[in-house]
Amino acid sequence: MSRELVMLAREGDHDAFTRLALSSIGRLNAVARLILHDTTIAEDAVQDALVEAWRNLRTLRDPDRFDAWLNRLLVRACQDAWRRRSRRALVELPLRPIDDSPIGDVQSRVALADELERGLRRLTVDQRAVLVLTFYLDLPLADVAAATGVPVGTVKSRLNRSISALRASLEADSRHSSMASERLA
Repeated sequence: MSRELVMLAREGDHDAFTRLALSSIGRLNAVARLILHDTTIAEDAVQDALVEAWRNLRTLRDPDRFDAWLNRLLVRACQDAWRRRSRRALVELPLRPIDDSPIGDVQSRVALADELERGLRRLTVDQRAVLVLTFYLDLPLADVAAATGVPVGTVKSRLNRSISALRASLEADSRHSSMASERLA
């Protein structure tokens, strides 16, 4: 991120902030969608984070930390959006193969991505946030701690619990699928 752009935006330059927002919007949308699993709510969270960034940019002490600061605002906006969202009843239908033909490369990747997404949906928003910041954005634990507003030790604990919960969810899905297949056979 350009330090000069951040400093100009901090002084009230709308064009500089627009350029900062445009350079970050793709990453912010991707992170919010991964955390919230709902495109509409994710877009609202990104917008809320950018509005908050514009309103509070003058409080940013170190312009070089703009990205980390913006990540923190986004995680907070995602947490707020998650709390505000209306409850919707979702029904998941397990898919079973039509025939016994071998699954191709593309099909297996799509199936694995779908399985992972179902597992991630079962995690809390805090657990997903830690996983996304750590593995999708590849942030160091100190930056994840800064973005989530918790100590590094808490991040380590949440990361460990998130991985365990995701693993348990995936294993439960696998057992459920194999039991359903046995009943159909």
